[in-house]
Amino acid sequence: MNHNDREIVLAIRTALAERVGQDRFDVWFGAGVRLQTEGRQVRVLVGEQFLLDRIRSQFRGDLESVCKHVIGAAVALEFQLDPAVATPPRRRSPSTTPPSPAASRRAADAAASSGEHRDRSPQAGRRPWATLDEFVIGPSNCVAFTAAQRVLQNLGQVSPLLIHGPTGTGKTHLLEGVAHAARGMRGVKRVVLMSSEQFTSYFLEALHGGGLPSFRRKHRDVDVLLIDDVQFFSDKRATIVELKHTVDTLLRERRQLVFAADRPVGEISGLGPELVARISGGLVCSVESPEEETRLQVVRQLAQRRRFAVPDEVLQLIASRVPGDVRQLGGALNRLQAMGEALRQPLTPELAESALADVFRSTTRIVRLPDIETAVCDVFGIDVRSLQSHRKSKTLAQPRMLAMWLARKFTRAAFSEIGEYFGRRSHSTVISAQKKVECWLVGGDKVQLGTGDCDVRDALRRVEARLRTG
Repeated sequence: MNHNDREIVLAIRTALAERVGQDRFDVWFGAGVRLQTEGRQVRVLVGEQFLLDRIRSQFRGDLESVCKHVIGAAVALEFQLDPAVATPPRRRSPSTTPPSPAASRRAADAAASSGEHRDRSPQAGRRPWATLDEFVIGPSNCVAFTAAQRVLQNLGQVSPLLIHGPTGTGKTHLLEGVAHAARGMRGVKRVVLMSSEQFTSYFLEALHGGGLPSFRRKHRDVDVLLIDDVQFFSDKRATIVELKHTVDTLLRERRQLVFAADRPVGEISGLGPELVARISGGLVCSVESPEEETRLQVVRQLAQRRRFAVPDEVLQLIASRVPGDVRQLGGALNRLQAMGEALRQPLTPELAESALADVFRSTTRIVRLPDIETAVCDVFGIDVRSLQSHRKSKTLAQPRMLAMWLARKFTRAAFSEIGEYFGRRSHSTVISAQKKVECWLVGGDKVQLGTGDCDVRDALRRVEARLRTG
């Protein structure tokens, strides 16, 4: 591989980590996965068949997008076994001689008994958990915050706790806050906080490596188990069965469970009614995108924590112009801090307006028909492009009509253009859909969402929230 190819591979890996998140990247593309480039061909070389199949099925689209962005053209993506790569068990310190299976099991048992965990704990070499004291409370999240406090008053009494809401609304912060507080409580020996993807990958590693007993001890011999991003479990049948038994065990022993998801679990297809019933059988709370006053408190707290002096009018500008995801507020503040240090000029609203011009533009993004299609499919848990099919089942007809209604609200597309996009339908079909949705809104009707029904206004609100956050 020449110098230029190495730079391309590095750029692809960096962009992929940014796209899928560093945690997911470390799990799936760490040691044992190589990339090779040759012109417009990119090969993904993996040392074991199981891992190869998982990467191909889950990350093909992400890899194609990232490669196209880096190389500047569509690429031919190939997935191949790489016998030269001996994929080491992840999260293990390197050694010249792999330990025997018996030694591995003894090490895992020792880790489980001592309370060690390979998840988002400070011991794992990552940033410390956020605390509830740092959480900014507002109308959009006060119920969920109160529920988190109630859980800590008597662990195991209100279990499971499920917190759901759009990305960037503080769900992970609340989980970390509960985990942090629980670890300091008398009598609490083991607290495990992890993402659903981590649970899945550890379970599959144990399943294929003969380590199920130690895996089960790790996740069932706990006082508190917190799992983020429950929606990732969708259609992972073996993992769902394992999680179901884990939940049963912990509930039977009156241990505390806390879950977070991007929507109510009844609306996540592929979880199965039994797991849905267990997860939603305790206390369910929602969090919403923070309102402007809450965003102002968040960005003010971030500035104070960094000892970054920001005039109040600049903070108000950020809070008013950067809606939705709280992470975007931190990104805007990072930009201002870097510019202030570089220019050595007083921070004024005019300077902030100039520095954050592209951020402000992106938060008032133009909505296109594909954006509406993606948002509706995401909320309703259906396949992308299914709205363009000719199927007329209720599970597709209702979201298709809502998509047409939203297209009239957010775009300048004509009836004929909307009909053409959603499966070459006539303009009269779009007019009929718009009237139908308006009747639903007047009558307070419900639409089918996942395994249950949802008020049409609530469904539209969730789709619009997706459109705002992209």
